[in-house]
Amino acid sequence: MPEEMRQEEEAETFAFQAEIAQLMSLIINTFYSNKEIFLRELISNASDALDKIRYESLTDPTKLDNGKELKIDIIPNVEERTLTLIDTGIGMTKADLINNLGTIEDQTEYVEEKRVKEVVKKHSQFIGYPITLFVEKEREKEISDDEAEEKEEKAEEKAEAEDKPKIEDVGSDDEEDSKDKDKKKTKKIKEKYIDQEELNKTKPIWTRNPDDITMEEYGEFYKSLTNDWEDHLAVKLTSLTEYLTRMKDNQKSIYYITGESKDQVANSAFVERVRKRGFEVLYMTEPIDEYCVQQLKEFDGKTLVSVTKEGLELPEDEEEKKKMEEDKTRFENLCKLMKEILDKKVEKVTVSNRLVSSPCCIVTSTYGWTANMERIMKAQALRDNSTMGYMMAKKHLEINPDHPIVETLRQKADLDKNDKAVKDLVILLFETALLSSGFSLDDPQTHSNRIYRMIKLGLGKDAHSELLGGRKRL
Repeated sequence: MPEEMRQEEEAETFAFQAEIAQLMSLIINTFYSNKEIFLRELISNASDALDKIRYESLTDPTKLDNGKELKIDIIPNVEERTLTLIDTGIGMTKADLINNLGTIEDQTEYVEEKRVKEVVKKHSQFIGYPITLFVEKEREKEISDDEAEEKEEKAEEKAEAEDKPKIEDVGSDDEEDSKDKDKKKTKKIKEKYIDQEELNKTKPIWTRNPDDITMEEYGEFYKSLTNDWEDHLAVKLTSLTEYLTRMKDNQKSIYYITGESKDQVANSAFVERVRKRGFEVLYMTEPIDEYCVQQLKEFDGKTLVSVTKEGLELPEDEEEKKKMEEDKTRFENLCKLMKEILDKKVEKVTVSNRLVSSPCCIVTSTYGWTANMERIMKAQALRDNSTMGYMMAKKHLEINPDHPIVETLRQKADLDKNDKAVKDLVILLFETALLSSGFSLDDPQTHSNRIYRMIKLGLGKDAHSELLGGRKRL
């Protein structure tokens, strides 16, 4: 008698006791209301069985003497409505089977290949052993007409024979005729076969030595984790310890900038002078970084300095110090005028030592919020509005004395400080600096209208010419 039939005859059926059945119903409906959990648990149990045999093999190597592969096979059978999981680990005893196993009814969707793949990817992607799914596939196979006729029914053979047109070769020599007779005609048919697909190809790389992991493996792990089929961006991280090893001899502080993205902080006006001096600036683009640097004031004796706050000190020689004093004196009147125009929008207006190519920027006081912190706090639903009003008011406007826009504005202000164009330019510079420094505008429409008005002036069109433009073409 075949072994399979003997096993079927010897199979026994057990039912849960009434109390256990009630308890199982409670557990399933309460903790496992999501039906797909059962597959995760079965795979987890199979993984435990593989762990068990692997651990036992450490003290008893004969357990794995036959060289069997530690793996998990998943075999769906749509016709019989079964889903079979097979592992090569240490199985349960008869008592374990009686005590631990039950069935989940009416879940025939899990015999479908697509559904099984979804559940395994969602819950069991990083099981340490191969999980293999047995799938039914089709492939084309080339067979001779003789083989095809053996598989087809007699009725089909008759129909094919009647439908086939008779072809008579005219003028072919005897040698060619003999070759045609010897050559068998072939046809392609589709046949079904069972293939094995490994579902968890991406292994948990965090359990391995980083030196043994290739860039290709990192890329595959990223794609499986994010469902992104594009290559991940190259990102080079650094630590404060590594930063210290690269500091210049005349550098006294650790410079950093916080922001929403790497591109934003890299193109910021705040880093212009610092980078020109050859100093590194740490880019901090995670929201948690703002809270960390508020508590981390120094590291290994070096002070952490935000390049977006007031009081930025950079090493200067005597010539640079002298030039700064001259610039402060030359732009003193303009700074006072800009403060009068902006009023409570800024605490003060000063000459900047951090700008190179930008005309101006908005910095915050030492204890005020940065633009990034202000953005984070505005997104909080339960924020303290009274605190926000106080912290958001701590803004300083810094102007670049070497920029042609600022120099031209100084000359116009010296000629007539009551000129309306001067006021518009000051407000426009301030609002533009807000945007470029990472802040948001309370009234974007007013800012837009001011820009449009400046564009009209630049084109030589005033209010009177605009009215005329409606009646005649210039």
